[in-house]
Amino acid sequence: MHEHLHSFIREHNIHEVECVIPDMTGVARGKIVPRDLFLAEASMKMSRAVLTITVNGEFAEFERFVGANDPDMVCVPDPSSIRLVPWAIEPVAVVIHDCEDFDGQPIGISPRAVLRRVLKLYAERGWRPVVAPEMEFYLIRQNSNPHEPLRPPTGRAGRSEVGRQSFSIDAVNDFDPFFQELSTFCQQAKLNVETLIHEVGACQMEINFAHGDAMALADQVFLFKRAVRETAYRHNIFATFMAKPMEGEPGSAMHIHQSIVDSTSGENIFSAADGTATPQFFQHIAGMQKYLPLVMPMLAPYVNSYRRLSRHAAAPINVRWGYDNRTCGIRIPPSGPAARRLENRVPGVDVNPYLAMAATLACGYLGMVQQLQASEPMSDSAYDLDFELPRSLEDAVALMQDCPELSEILGEQFVQAFCAVKEKEFETFNRGITAWEREHLQLHV
Repeated sequence: MHEHLHSFIREHNIHEVECVIPDMTGVARGKIVPRDLFLAEASMKMSRAVLTITVNGEFAEFERFVGANDPDMVCVPDPSSIRLVPWAIEPVAVVIHDCEDFDGQPIGISPRAVLRRVLKLYAERGWRPVVAPEMEFYLIRQNSNPHEPLRPPTGRAGRSEVGRQSFSIDAVNDFDPFFQELSTFCQQAKLNVETLIHEVGACQMEINFAHGDAMALADQVFLFKRAVRETAYRHNIFATFMAKPMEGEPGSAMHIHQSIVDSTSGENIFSAADGTATPQFFQHIAGMQKYLPLVMPMLAPYVNSYRRLSRHAAAPINVRWGYDNRTCGIRIPPSGPAARRLENRVPGVDVNPYLAMAATLACGYLGMVQQLQASEPMSDSAYDLDFELPRSLEDAVALMQDCPELSEILGEQFVQAFCAVKEKEFETFNRGITAWEREHLQLHV
C-alpha cells in the first residue's frame, strides 16, 4: 500500500474507505471497505462487467467485451485521488481506482484507461495538456414523479425563480445555505472550484475550476457531481446535470478550456516567442473541427443531450471557430500569449468527464499530428450556418464506429464497448412512449 494512503488514513483517523471506479456513464461504482481491510490489501477485485452497465442499470453485451464467464478485474487505488468524504457522519475517505488485468495491463474499456491512453500519446511527443472545465447545472424542486416536468425550487424569499436572472448575485444568494455548504465540502475534498455565477436558465448555475492536469480535473469533476447532489439532498432540493432538463430553458454544458505546454520548458506551444499563434494552435483547432462530430457520443452521450444542441439556444450546432465568439462550437477566449487556449463548447454537462477530456484532447492531437488546416474564423453568428454536428444519438454512434482514426487513438475495444452501451440505452429509451406522442397522436392520427 502506498505510503501517502497510509499517512492520509492515519492523519484523518479514517474509519471506512469508499473504493470507487467511474463506469462508462460516470457513475461511481465500487465497495465501502473498513480501514484495516483497505490497508491490508493492495487492491480490490470487482466484476469487469461493471464497466458495461448502462445508465438505466442494464448490461450491454458484457459477454462480448469481458467474457462469458464474467471474470474479475483488479482495481488499484490511485494515491493522488484520496480525499475526505465531507458529508459523512464518521471520517470516511474516497479513493478512485484504476482498472487492471491480473498481469497489470490496463483494462482498455475503463474510462480512466482511455484518458491515460490519450495523455500518453501527448507525453510521447513532449506535450502536456492543461484543461479547465466549466460546469453548468440546475437546482430543481424535489420531485418523485418522473412524468412531471421539472421546476425551479423555492428560494429564501419563498418564491420560485421566474424569468431570466443571468449573472444575478441576488438570485444566487437566494440559495446561500446550499452554496455555503457546497463551498465547505469542496474545500474539504480539495476540489479547486474558482468561481460561481448564475447562468441564463431559471436556477441554472455555473461553477468554474482552476486549470490543471487533465486526469486531476476529470477526478474533480467526477467527485464534484456527487458533492452537488449530496448538498442538494441536505437542503431539500435536487440538483441535475441533465443536458436539457427543462423545456424552454437553455441546456447545461461542460465547456472545456484547453491548451498544451511543452513538458520540459512548461511553455505554451500555442504561442511563439514573439507572442503570435503557432501553426500547432490552428492545427489543434482544425482537429477539433474534423473530429468533434465523429466523437459526439462521448460529448453528448444520451438522447436528451441532443435537445440542448439547437439553434439560438446558447449551445453550438456546428464546429465553426472564432475569437471570443460564443455562437461557435470552438471559442478562442481573450488572453495573453502564455494563456492562449481554445474553449470546446460542444460537451454537455451530462458527460463522463474522463471520456469528455479524452475525446476533446484526442481531436486536437489528431489535428496537430496530421497537420490539418483550420477554416477561417467566424466573426458573426455561427447559428446562421448549417448543422455540422449529428442531430441524434443514433446518428452519432454510427459516425463514431466508422472512424478508424478514433478507434486507433481511443482503442478499438473501447469504441465498440462504449457504442454498445449507447445502443443499449437507445434501445430501452425507444420502448417508452412520450407525453408528446400521447398528446398529439392519441386522438389525431
